[in-house]
Amino acid sequence: MAGVTLDAGGLIALDRNNRRVLVLVARARETGARITVPATALAQAIRQPERQGRLARLVRQPTIDVVPLDRVDATSVGRLLVASATADVADAHVVICARRAQQSVVTSDPDDLRRLDPRISLVIV
Repeated sequence: MAGVTLDAGGLIALDRNNRRVLVLVARARETGARITVPATALAQAIRQPERQGRLARLVRQPTIDVVPLDRVDATSVGRLLVASATADVADAHVVICARRAQQSVVTSDPDDLRRLDPRISLVIV
């Protein structure tokens, strides 16, 4: 397992105790696979960290890569949005992060991600 990238839907599913996401995270932990969490997706999902303990604990784990939206990624996101004629910065950042890490994206919204990259590997929750 190369690990996975979690979009906001994947993070919310984890927070809501979705069994499929919990198994993916546990398997990643067991195998030492990385989990990528784009900071833009985290911002969409985490609203009350004091009440979202599972999510708050996840992002503090050593095998989790919380990826900031820096200058380089911001430029890549902008280019992807133009190329796909879409506007969701967080979704585009998820795609950029998943491509770089060569990971599947755990999502509850496959249509938006497919508009950005029709070939992206998805795990739908």
